[in-house]
Amino acid sequence: MKATNSKAYAKLVENGIQAVETVNELRNSDYLAKDIFVLAHSEDRTDRIADKANAKEIGLKEEGVIDSIANLFRSRGDELRAKIVSIGFTETEAEYYERELDKGKVLVIAVRSV
Repeated sequence: MKATNSKAYAKLVENGIQAVETVNELRNSDYLAKDIFVLAHSEDRTDRIADKANAKEIGLKEEGVIDSIANLFRSRGDELRAKIVSIGFTETEAEYYERELDKGKVLVIAVRSV
């Protein structure tokens, strides 16, 4: 896994099975279940993996009202980048992760509770 800043931690994995394993590893370490998120390129895939892993999806609480509403009008790529930035990553990091999601990878993120 790669720490990109002091608050958020991210790992790109190849598939849903690896995402579930990574979520379990994080849950067994010092991350709280409420602070572990999964993100895939398609919303449906994100829903399925989050459900299977018992992880969260990046939503209104993390994004804020304005970004959540704006996402209704954004392309999926723009929406994904906005979600990643809302968790605490830079625009450059978000662009990189979104490109990897385009390739079918899954992003697992853990955020330290403050």
